[in-house]
Amino acid sequence: MKTTFKRLLKSAGLASVLVAAPALADDPKQFATDKAGVQVNTIVSGLDNPWSVEVLPDGAYMVTELGGALRIIRDSKASAPITGVPKIARKGQGGLLDVALAPGFETSRTLFLSMAIADGSKQGTAIVRGVLSTDGKSLTQTQELFRMNRFTDKGQHFGSRIAIGTDGSLFFGIGDRGERDRAQDMRDHAGAILHIEPDGNIPADNPYKDDKAALAELWSKGHRNPQGITIDPANGQLLTVEHGARGGDEINTPQPGKNYGWPVITFGKDYSGAEIGVGQAADGYEQPLYYWDPSIAPGAIDVYRGAMFPQWNGNLLVAALKYQLLARLERDESGTVVAEERLFEGEFGRIRDVKVAPDGAILLLTDGDDGALLRVSASTNRS
Repeated sequence: MKTTFKRLLKSAGLASVLVAAPALADDPKQFATDKAGVQVNTIVSGLDNPWSVEVLPDGAYMVTELGGALRIIRDSKASAPITGVPKIARKGQGGLLDVALAPGFETSRTLFLSMAIADGSKQGTAIVRGVLSTDGKSLTQTQELFRMNRFTDKGQHFGSRIAIGTDGSLFFGIGDRGERDRAQDMRDHAGAILHIEPDGNIPADNPYKDDKAALAELWSKGHRNPQGITIDPANGQLLTVEHGARGGDEINTPQPGKNYGWPVITFGKDYSGAEIGVGQAADGYEQPLYYWDPSIAPGAIDVYRGAMFPQWNGNLLVAALKYQLLARLERDESGTVVAEERLFEGEFGRIRDVKVAPDGAILLLTDGDDGALLRVSASTNRS
């Protein structure tokens, strides 16, 4: 069941207020929210368009930068770029995108990267596997597992975050690459959620594995630009967040073989103001779990499952570039979104990534050429 942003305006984050007492330069910023007091610390700043963060087993952080650098942040200092990262194509929204650690990373040191790569003058999205050296300075045994089948000279809608299932398989999204009709072409990787094994092979449960009319890697189609993807650790539910056009940003729960409508149905309009497709619903196309109008430009999604904020258990967290906020979405027992709270609006700049850390804190990456890694934790302010 869809839940509209407009129906939830009354509950949409109006209680997120900065505590009046100004924080010292070296102190965390304190905030009050609907259900918890929180504080935000800057772990490191000065990052160049950071895109993704992961927590390493020793508590350090690994961060990608859009220009191609993969770094480790330890003791509030960013390392030199890790060597051995494959060459990326830095164009428009494309570059080095997501990083995801393989299950058992502690022993295998295996990780996955999504990135834009070039083929002549054209670009497309690829997935690469590599092994991090024991000293953390180099990436070895790199192998390209997947590359999309149609490159273009356009610089938008590459996707592409990675979610890893309990079986180690990879789910990731690719946008329509600025050519909207590609999202309905079953012989095109664009505008889709894809599913591959950790060695690049096709999983047995893929809906089109033996269908010659569609690509075997496809999981679902009709996605405009799914930049966020996660799997709820409590129930294995796959969730994506994706950019709409002028309005129509969506959260979806992609099911195998389903079509999520773009550009046939959408809650948004063209940037010119013109209508897109046939309307907001049509037979054969799935409805979003939730949508925003106007757009918030969502960059990432995670599910809160942690000990630090038990009152947020099961909430969805969505990083937003427009309005510079973190959206916290409450769900009822059926999974329907019933309330939205907007946190930190305008406080830290455009928020590119959100990740729930093993200790229950929430990590945020801010966008831009002076990007920062932030840590949101329970407030220690007793005043």
